[in-house]
Amino acid sequence: MRRREFLGALGAAAVAPALLPARPAQAQKPAVRAIGFLSPTSLEANAENLRAIRQGLRESGFAEGENLEITYRFAENKVDRLPALASELVRRRVAVIMTHSTGASAAKGATKTIPVVFAVAEDPARTGLVTSLARPGGNLTGANFVSAELVAKRVELLRDLLPGAKRIGVLVNPAVARRAEATVNDVEIAARTLGLQVQAFNGGTSRDIVAAFASIANERIDALLVGNDSFFQTRRVQLAQLAARHAIPTGFTGRQYVEVGGLMSYGSDAREAFRQVGTYTGRILNGAKPSELPVVQASKFELVINAETARMLGITVPSSMLTAADEIIE
Repeated sequence: MRRREFLGALGAAAVAPALLPARPAQAQKPAVRAIGFLSPTSLEANAENLRAIRQGLRESGFAEGENLEITYRFAENKVDRLPALASELVRRRVAVIMTHSTGASAAKGATKTIPVVFAVAEDPARTGLVTSLARPGGNLTGANFVSAELVAKRVELLRDLLPGAKRIGVLVNPAVARRAEATVNDVEIAARTLGLQVQAFNGGTSRDIVAAFASIANERIDALLVGNDSFFQTRRVQLAQLAARHAIPTGFTGRQYVEVGGLMSYGSDAREAFRQVGTYTGRILNGAKPSELPVVQASKFELVINAETARMLGITVPSSMLTAADEIIE
């Protein structure tokens, strides 16, 4: 082949691909972001919470197993393990740590840079998690489902249900001493205005709960309030069954207790707070700063009464409470 013919053929070969139909670009897999979930309880106890979180994440464009990887750490009701578990997530360099209850304090102590999104039951500004609700100011933000602030209302409702009550008990978890002390103090203040006497009982383990109910029955306590604590949520079936077995009218912090046989609850829907955790986590993954995301405050509270449990205990629910209740479970 002559030199001129060879160069011409080479040029045609170089141009030919540009004349061919373009091949479809191979679909690229979405980048996978790594985040963490820290809980003082267990996987089983967080089933509903995690469903709500995943819903919030989907609303923000993220799905576990597709463009999101979640590392889970559970303290199994041993709150002293939380700092070490939080440090593990920090070492894994997750993009965000999602947490709840006492896990928020552990995460705050473990990192000043990784965003932390929490669901808590009391004012996070009062407990020092954030600078203010409107502008958290640091690397933490999230949702407050406002439970601790409702203690006085729960005492009032319990008295409305049992107008003849003179002595009430309050069950707290001594493992979280600050919260236990605050709950007992709030109950005492509310009870004093109604002329009620208060006695505190500890329930830090399943065995302790059994012993506490035996003592409550022996002391002839007229009614019981169960304090807000993530451990108690994991034992809600046990609590409802013991209250029924000892015939102790018991008020709870959320509807999940009444759904399994508890007598009455007053509080917000914590599942909405956990959905907000997922939503905020997605927004942070998309570039938002936690310091500029205001803490979401629950604004809707519901009174739920289990009518079947009331009948079993021989309690006639006042018509005013039936009218005020958001839901009556038959």
